[in-house]
Amino acid sequence: MHPWILLRGLTREAAHWGAFAEAFERALPGARVVAQDLPGNGLLHRAVSPVTVRGMVERCRAELAERGLRPPFRVLAMSLGAMVATEWARVAPEELAGCVLINTSLRPFSPFYHRLRPVNYLQVLRCALPWSSPQTIEQAVLRMTSNLASVQGAVVEDWVALRRQRPVSTANALRQLLAAARYTAPAALPLAPVSEIPRILLLASQHDRLVSSQCSQAIAGAWGVPLRMHPYAGHDLPLDDAQWVIGQVRAWMEGSV
Repeated sequence: MHPWILLRGLTREAAHWGAFAEAFERALPGARVVAQDLPGNGLLHRAVSPVTVRGMVERCRAELAERGLRPPFRVLAMSLGAMVATEWARVAPEELAGCVLINTSLRPFSPFYHRLRPVNYLQVLRCALPWSSPQTIEQAVLRMTSNLASVQGAVVEDWVALRRQRPVSTANALRQLLAAARYTAPAALPLAPVSEIPRILLLASQHDRLVSSQCSQAIAGAWGVPLRMHPYAGHDLPLDDAQWVIGQVRAWMEGSV
């Protein structure tokens, strides 16, 4: 089975997948799951984040090669990570067997106020400021990304520990924001279907309060790929309902999506 590469979003690291990565691997017998950090995040927090999504793709490909992992891969990615997966599909489609893109947004399909809901602008800026405490930042992130914050509150302490151990610099956070804002996806589907089976699956939260679900709807319409909508989860869909995500991926792989 092709290795699965997991990519997180803006300023988040591999460890932010939490229990999802292990549950995902258990649900796909024989699969190797690799949660990869984008440059500037996680184990790579001392690296300089590229200011383009293309640069992030090249760094990811190089790091996987250094680890002895060879394509083709399948990619499950959120938000900024899904932009990286999309660009990867454009520049090296032969390296990807398929992509699952979660709660992402892509120019030219959606306006900026759908790609990041205006109610979050000030909060996102505060999270990037160096004098904000880790506790304050992570509580704000949970409120923005989970619709079950009262249930998921225990993750905040884990996230605070990660931020203290491997802090993302303000400069790298702004570089990642710039890369996301500047990125323009291909207008045409970057991964052609195989035997009429789509190689891209979109998953979105109907009530995502950070990125409008209209963004995923616009991508699905432009590319003609399947979209599955979750009825209550927030932006961090794997956190709010991991089993639903896993079920959708398994159905897609079995050709029933």
